[in-house]
Parts: sequence; structure tokens; C-alpha cells
Amino acid sequence: MSDRGDPMPGRQDLRADCGRCAGLCCVVPAFTASADFAVDKPAGQPCRNLLADFRCGIHDRLRDRGFLGCVVFDCFGAGQQVTQVTFGGRTWRDEPGLAPSMFAVFTVMRQLQELRWYLTESLELLPRGPLRDEVSAALERTARLVSAPAAELESFDGAAYRQEVGQLLGRVSESAREGLRGADRRGADLIGAKLRGADLRGVSLRGAYLIGADLRGADLRHADLLGADLRAADLGGADLRGSIFLTQPQLDAARGDAATALPAALTRPRHWSSSAAPQSRRKRRR
Repeated sequence: MSDRGDPMPGRQDLRADCGRCAGLCCVVPAFTASADFAVDKPAGQPCRNLLADFRCGIHDRLRDRGFLGCVVFDCFGAGQQVTQVTFGGRTWRDEPGLAPSMFAVFTVMRQLQELRWYLTESLELLPRGPLRDEVSAALERTARLVSAPAAELESFDGAAYRQEVGQLLGRVSESAREGLRGADRRGADLIGAKLRGADLRGVSLRGAYLIGADLRGADLRHADLLGADLRAADLGGADLRGSIFLTQPQLDAARGDAATALPAALTRPRHWSSSAAPQSRRKRRR
């Protein structure tokens, strides 16, 4: 549910524009009452907080009202693409018969838009050569899929395509971290881990569970963070410059402060501390 601007050119359509969407993220997913959601909600049913104009009735109070899962969700622009392009401005509320198709397409579209984010970043990481050409071709194919008609997207196997592109992204990561690659901690259980001040440069933390981890002052430059779970992780004073495949939802789920160094394409979450806590200050490595 993001409406942030994008400081990096070329990614404008990979940012959510809730004003041009039909509230799809408030309808399509299922919610389970938990630390992330205050209520249960079945898939395909509107959230009780969704207003008639598709705005969220508690948007400015989501965190306080127990809807952290909504705060950290980002569709990467899938919502407006489905609403305005795939379905030409038509909505499931005005035409209920569209709902099954529209909801199915949104699920696939979000996967495609997220892959476009990673592939766009990959082009920025790679020098000219065969691997970059492969990434460029994958990005072009993904862009074509995004523009495909609803019937094609409904039947598209998004999970299989994600796995295919994921293998390519793995090769990009290896190339980008060449000479810096540290330990391989892919999928590692690091829940609550004490990693304060750790040197994690070039480490693969792809899919790692870093929930509640203490990463204050950690050096995460060039670390692969694709799919890493950073919920409630403390990134105060951490250096994330040059980290690979980090997304805004991951940052939104974590904690940080004014001393946390971020990649240029991402923005500091509003709920982060505006000052640098004493324990998070550290001397930047060069």
C-alpha cells in the first residue's frame, strides 16, 4: 500500500499508485489474524476497512490498528497495471462478473512486476556481456507478459516463471559479488540472531530468516538479500549501500534510524527513528 515516489529513473511504473487501483491488495489476498493482521479475511473478499472509493479507511493508522501486513505490502505497481491497462479502468465492484479474472490476473501481475524490479536492478549491476544480454532479454519478455491480455495472464504459470528467472538472478548475484562473496547463508535460520557490527559484505542471505535480528551497525554492502525476512530486524546504523535485491517492503518491515545507509533506489520508512541511536553509530568502512 505504498504511494512513495521513486528516486531512481526507469522504475516509476514499479511503484504502487493506490489512487489508480481498485483496492486489489485489500481484496485479493487472504488475511489470518496474527501479529500482522488484526482480523481474518478470506481471499477474494474486501477488507472491512476498504471504502467505496477504494481507499483504506484507516490508512494513517494501520500500524496502530494491528495491520502491519498492510503497511509492508507493495504490489510493485501491479494494482494500477491491472486496473488501468489490463481491464481498461473497469473494476470488480462496478462489474462483479470481472472479479474472478481480475483477481487471478492481479496475483500473476504482482509476481511479474516484482521480477521486473529485480531484473531492472540486475542491468544496473552488470557490465556489458552475455549475462547482461540474458537479463535484458528476460526483462523484455517480462514486460511483454505484463502487457498481455487477461486471458493469457490468467492461465500463465507465474510460479514456474519466477523459478526460472530466479535462477538467472542467482547468476547475477554471483557475478555482482565476485571477489566479495562471503559465507553462503541462503535460507539460514537467523531469527533473533546477534549480528551487531557483523561484517556481512558479499554474503548471500537469500531467503534467510532474520526476524528480530540485531543488525545494528552491520556491514551489508553487496549482500544478497533477495527474499530475506527482515521483519522487526534492527538495522540501526547498518550499511545497506550496494546490497543486492533489497526491496522497499523489506525495509518497511524492519526497524532503522537516521544512521542506516540505504541503496539509492529505496526510501527511509516513515516509522524509522529520525535520529541515530548511540548504539547504532559506527565508523563507516570505505
